[in-house]
Formats: sequence, C-alpha cells, structure tokens
Amino acid sequence: MELHQLRYMVAVAETGNFTRASERSHITQPSLSQQILNLEKEVGHKLFHRLGRKAVLTEAGATFLERARRILFEVENAAKELKDSPSLDRVITVGAVPTVAPYLLAPLIERCRVTHPNLTVHMREDFRNDLTRAVLEGDLDLAVVTLPVKDHRLSIEPLLTEPLLLVVSRSHPLAGRSQVTANDLAEETFVTMGDSSTLAAQIRSFCGDHNFVPKIGYRCAQVATLKLFVAMGAGISILPQVAQLPEDRGTLTYLRLTGSAPTREIAVIRHLQRYQSRGAEQFLALLREQARVSASPFAP
Repeated sequence: MELHQLRYMVAVAETGNFTRASERSHITQPSLSQQILNLEKEVGHKLFHRLGRKAVLTEAGATFLERARRILFEVENAAKELKDSPSLDRVITVGAVPTVAPYLLAPLIERCRVTHPNLTVHMREDFRNDLTRAVLEGDLDLAVVTLPVKDHRLSIEPLLTEPLLLVVSRSHPLAGRSQVTANDLAEETFVTMGDSSTLAAQIRSFCGDHNFVPKIGYRCAQVATLKLFVAMGAGISILPQVAQLPEDRGTLTYLRLTGSAPTREIAVIRHLQRYQSRGAEQFLALLREQARVSASPFAP
C-alpha cells in the first residue's frame, strides 16, 4: 500500500468521479483507475460502486476512507514537524584538502558556531581522491577540493580561483627581487607536500611546463611544516594565496611569479542524489560568502 494510492482514493471519494479525480491528482484516468484496483486488491474489498460515470463508496470504502484521511493527515503533520524542527538536520560532515582546511574551513566553522549555534559541523582533512570517494559513498555531506574533478554523480560548484605564490625565507636571495620568473627556480631546492597532494602535482606540472624537473628536498604532510622548512632556508615552495597569513610576515616572503603564473581553482563537491539538509544548505551559504572574502586575503 502506497501513500499516493490513498490520495487517489480520497480524491475519487471527494469528487465522486474517476475523471475529475484524475484531473485533480494530475494523473491519467486509466492510471488512477488501475491504482484504485490495486488498492482494492490489497485490502480485499471493493471500495467503490462504479455507477456509470459516478463512483460511490461501498460500506468498506466509507470505513477505509476515514482511516485513509487520518493516515494522510498524520503523514502531512509529520512532514511539517520535520521541516520546522530546529533540532533536526543539524549535524553535517564536511571534508577539505590540507591546503584548504586550515585557511578556509577552520575560520568558517568558527563563524558557524556563532551564527548557527545548533549546527554541529564535523570536518575531515584528506587528499582529494579520498574526499571524492567519501562524498560518493555518502560519508561526507560535501567536500572542498581543488579542480579538476570529473564524475557525473557529483555536483561541482567552483568557489574561487586563486594564484599560487612563490614562498621563500626572508633571507633568501629571491626575497629582494622585484621580478621572479619560473626559470629562476630551476636550480632551487623545493619543499613540497607529499606526492598524494594535488599541490605537489601542480608544482611538478608547472616546472615541467618550463622545461625543468623540480629538485625536491623535503616532503611534508602539513602546510605548517612546509612553512617551517622554508623559513629555515631549507628550500623554496609554492603555496596558494589563501595560505598566506599575517604572522608569516616575520619569516616568509610571498612573491607573484611573472609571466605564466600558476593558479588553482577550488570547488565544493556534493553527491547529486544526496538529500541536502537544512544544515548543509546553511553551511554552504556561509562557505560561498567565505570564499569571496578569501579570494584575496593578503596582497603580497
């Protein structure tokens, strides 16, 4: 027994006619009649006398009508209660790649705790491929990743495009240069994220486009560690603009590369068939606003 069958039965009872009931229910008359027959078969009783164009309730039909209306009323009330409840759909799980989580999501979650105190946000920091898989498997409501991502099962919403900046120690010879090109980096030692990081892959690709293979001296799991090694003078690196913080000014110098400077695009991905709760939509609204603010936080 299905709810739409009950709605059709009520519509026939109230209009007294299968044709008018089908018009009211936005379904063809043969389809509605078949659904009523299926319902009668399931309950084991005829619900209507078919008297030409008229449909009159049988005794069983009159009894069943009262219950059908009660069921539909309770279902509608339950739906309204769920929709209006401030305590439901208030826990979401989001993901972000390591070069986004501390700089875009952490401030957003802190803000969310003030603007939406009843919304609990759990966060998972991971690499793009793992986050994409988690979204597809339903473990995450959404994830903020770098593009490209290609999967027909995903909603992919670009948030911002930002430059990738050269970062060196304050004492590095390049720190005082007014212009730095990709060719100036060919003999430098790089500090990068691990090989699974999309940023590390982008650095390799950028250097390859300029006909040299970067000399990787250190691989780090966290951006904070990478910055520490660069500040020590162990090497140089390339970081997204969003990772530039005011406290870096004492130890690091950020430079825009002249010429074909690299950029990256950040997007939020969601499963197309996953129900988006009120909490998820509230978080997304804040995320879009935060992305606009974070597009150019600190000019180098």
